Amino acid sequence: MSTTSQSEVLDVSGTPAVPFTRLVSVEVRKALDTRAGRWFSGSIVLLSLAVVVIYAFAAPENARDFGDVIAVSGAVLGYFLPILLILMVTSEWSQRTGLTTFTLEPHRGRVVAAKLCGGLILGAVLIVIAMLVAAVGTLIGGGGWSITADVLVKGFLVANLIGILTGFAIGMLLMNSPAAIVTYFIYSLVLPIAVGILGSFQQWFADLAPWIEFNTAQGLLFQADGAPSGEVLAQLLVSGTIWLVVPFVLGLLRLLRAEPK
Repeated sequence: MSTTSQSEVLDVSGTPAVPFTRLVSVEVRKALDTRAGRWFSGSIVLLSLAVVVIYAFAAPENARDFGDVIAVSGAVLGYFLPILLILMVTSEWSQRTGLTTFTLEPHRGRVVAAKLCGGLILGAVLIVIAMLVAAVGTLIGGGGWSITADVLVKGFLVANLIGILTGFAIGMLLMNSPAAIVTYFIYSLVLPIAVGILGSFQQWFADLAPWIEFNTAQGLLFQADGAPSGEVLAQLLVSGTIWLVVPFVLGLLRLLRAEPK
């Protein structure tokens, strides 16, 4: 008696791809649907509120305007917002969920783009909350509501956008949560202090620092009134390429080629 086996082929070529908006919503939900994610996001808001309230009572009366308070709120947000982006990127590898994620969406580049868009959305929400916190601090301190475009655009929006991209780049490059967080704090806290100390002893290094150290170049941008000069823009371009563009590209290539386990 002979049996005939017929192989069946499952044709999925006509199945529509997962909408990109759904991928973005999934990444946002993944960042917030865990206890750690909710507590971390809430802690950023609470810490900003605590610092702003303390500043509202401790600052001189002529430094309690909305522009002054929002600079304080933005500084707190700027230190911790990149960590949220780091956790969004490294969660697939630290929590070993990458195999599931990249099986459900095999086009890994779309997942990376969705994470970045989701991070920008969360960052925008936290930025709005930080502005509301600054408004509360202004009311408590009894300050005025004056604010310059430099403080709002450069010192608040641009600074936090750079922080978001920096955290995302470090997360992709290292793909490990503890290592990426430690590296971020070394980059944002230890490196600027070391550069400042060396620059105070050697004038030639102080002149060179904005060209090779991104935090120093950003400081010159935020301190300048009005549109930045051509030299400041050139320093941002060169140091930003070293510390942001190159790590972002290398991290993206590594993440796209890494083997999930």
